[in-house]
Amino acid sequence: MNPRSCSGGNFVNSTPITILFVDEIDAVGARRTHDGTVGSGEVNRTMTQILTELDGFRDRGNVRVMAATNRIDLLDPALLRPGRFDRLIEIPPPDEDGRMQILLIHTKAMSLADDVDLSVLAAETEGATGADLKIIATEAGMNAIRKRRHVVSMNDFRHALEKMVVEDESEPHGMFG
Repeated sequence: MNPRSCSGGNFVNSTPITILFVDEIDAVGARRTHDGTVGSGEVNRTMTQILTELDGFRDRGNVRVMAATNRIDLLDPALLRPGRFDRLIEIPPPDEDGRMQILLIHTKAMSLADDVDLSVLAAETEGATGADLKIIATEAGMNAIRKRRHVVSMNDFRHALEKMVVEDESEPHGMFG
């Protein structure tokens, strides 16, 4: 939603009901900084435009604005002020059964070795999101390919989990994990 490319949402006012969904709002709605870097000015202007649009000084008609983030901790507090977004809805990571179902989806096209126990993986991945589980399954498959095997073993999944844990140690693991 670049202020130079968006005419204040007028493109949606002619429809009966419009939902404007901003995915990963933290990309433009992060805490504003004044660090003098080239991009910070543009980000601050974009954030100011978003706040102006959400303030309701103009009637938005039947436009409903929704946004998603995995990093609510990065959002500018001004964005979360009452009146801009009416509700904050937390969607936690899947439970063990949900993780099992997600693993089944992401491994259905794989040839799995007899030692692969997805229920064990589901139990061991508490706090993982659907995206995390997809990465684990993909990396396990890549481990097998790198070893020139056509079958994915439990060891491939173990290495994928270890790699993911090492890569994630420097950053918070999602919003709720």
